[in-house]
Amino acid sequence: MSSYQKELEKYRDIDEDEILRSLSPEELEQLDCELQEMDPENMLLPAGLRQRDQTKKSPTGPLDRDALLQYLEQQALEVKERDDLVPYTGEKKGKPYIQPKREIPAEEQITLEPELEEALAHATDAEMCDIAAILGMYTLMSNKQYYDAICSGEICNTEGISSVVQPDKYKPVPDEPPNPTNIEEILKRVRSDDKELEEVNLNNIQDISIPMLTELCEAMKTNTHIRSFSLVATKSGDPVANAVADMLRENRSLQSLNIESNFISSTGLMAVLKAVRENATLTELRVDNQRQWPGDAVEMEMATVLEQYITSVSPRNNEFYRTAFATPFRPP
Repeated sequence: MSSYQKELEKYRDIDEDEILRSLSPEELEQLDCELQEMDPENMLLPAGLRQRDQTKKSPTGPLDRDALLQYLEQQALEVKERDDLVPYTGEKKGKPYIQPKREIPAEEQITLEPELEEALAHATDAEMCDIAAILGMYTLMSNKQYYDAICSGEICNTEGISSVVQPDKYKPVPDEPPNPTNIEEILKRVRSDDKELEEVNLNNIQDISIPMLTELCEAMKTNTHIRSFSLVATKSGDPVANAVADMLRENRSLQSLNIESNFISSTGLMAVLKAVRENATLTELRVDNQRQWPGDAVEMEMATVLEQYITSVSPRNNEFYRTAFATPFRPP
């Protein structure tokens, strides 16, 4: 047995639990700090996982953010700027680069007949563009010019070959006006079951809080006059989807529901689809373009719900089959 192995033998029968029980709280804290696994080279980790916490100093008082910013700004103004090691004088040094002219070798020079040389010398840009299209030199022109020349068979695009570096001009499309719906007023009318309110459209209102949408769905449970309910692009997630599902189980007047372009996962969509089975009035449901692909389970549930209504003889179910689902967005 080597001397190193003999040295290790004396540690074989050591009772680790007894040693830990004998340590003081300060020693246990130091031991825990030493056993922490840190990765100082991984820049993707937060600072707390790249180095140990060594800030044991207690705070001297409450944090005053404005005072701190004012202090930092004052310190920055008082610090003198360093002078440049080499002052900038604006003098340009060196010679400007001039690309040398390349002489075309004799074997690469092409000589055309005098008639062709004269025709090409006096050809317009549009005519040169059509010639390039006929010869298959489509890299010299834009796609729009190439297909115009091929499809028409005549010179119809007068933009010229130089337009290859110019984008096509499109008419600007103005943004849609903001949704003027007053959410608090709509919530009051839904709760009071206003008979004149048949449609609730909250599309593109992105500052609606989740509790507000949940309260609106709760009020929809007992409403008997609203026929259409739309929450497109409202940043709704699974909590809102679950509230919509609970609403569908109790509401008996809603015919159209649109929750497209939101952040609802497969779990939320599955809850809505299961609630549809318990609803007897819904004829249109739109769930397209969510943040993530809903998955095979959700698509199979959609197929099951559709099959359930196709096989039914109720006219209402036939209408549901024609207008129920938009295909969920599947990312490429």
